[in-house]
Parts: sequence; structure tokens; C-alpha cells
Amino acid sequence: ADYPFTTLHPNLGVVSIDLGKSFVIADIPGLIEGAADGIGLGTTFLRHLSRTKVLLHIVDVMPVDGSDPVDAVTTIWRELENYSQELIEKTQWIVLNKVDLLAPEDRESHCASIIERLNWTGPTYQISAISKKGTMELCYALQEYMDSLLVEDF
Repeated sequence: ADYPFTTLHPNLGVVSIDLGKSFVIADIPGLIEGAADGIGLGTTFLRHLSRTKVLLHIVDVMPVDGSDPVDAVTTIWRELENYSQELIEKTQWIVLNKVDLLAPEDRESHCASIIERLNWTGPTYQISAISKKGTMELCYALQEYMDSLLVEDF
């Protein structure tokens, strides 16, 4: 297709943390600029987001196309806000992916720079999806967050 993301359907999965401890996660392909106005499949994907409890923005720290991760996140935030005030107000976490591509001595400063430039104060996680570095910590944190929502509902 003539837009960067050609996935037609979100992918659902169950993350099992422990016996009786699990949650459903939806992999929603990235949004492109103009998604809130119907470019690509943006409004279809945005509708799916309204059913979520938390939005994880999984951002490559070293995009292969040389783009700026900060620009990617701000584009997503702008599209969320343009589509629905409810979406932009949802709980959001930043997940910095592909940290294994950074030299160990540069990792913390590079990730800190992204977070600082975003002016982000919310939850942040560093992972490498391919090597699974940090993914279990993220899953445990998500389970804890989901459990806290159940307590609030009672």
C-alpha cells in the first residue's frame, strides 16, 4: 500500500504471568500522520484503542529509517488528541525498544534524551523485544497495573 503500515487487523494475545494472572494485549500497528482524518486505516485502529486500559507506545530507539523517535511519539499523541480527547487522556506508557542496538555505555543517556525531549514524566521501560531484555519486567508491571484497576472497580 502507499502508506507505511499495511497491517489490516490488530493482533490480540494473552499474556500469562502466573496461574490465574493474565491480561489481553492488542498489537495495534503504528499510526501515521493524518490517521485521525482517515488517512490509511487510522480511524479503524483508533476505534480499537478506545477499549484499552493503557496505551503502550513502543518506540524504536534507533529507527532503521533514521527518523527521530521523539517525532514518532509526538505524531501519535497529536493523532490521538485529534481523534478523541478521551484517548489522549488514557493512561500511557513509553516503551523504548531495540535498546540492544545501543552501545551499553550510551544506552542510558540516549534513552534519557528521548524521554527528556518528550518532556515525559510517566512510566518508561527499556526493552529489546528480540532478545526479550526487559520484557518480563514490563509484563509484570502491566499485570500489577491491571490488578490495581480491578481493586479500584470494587
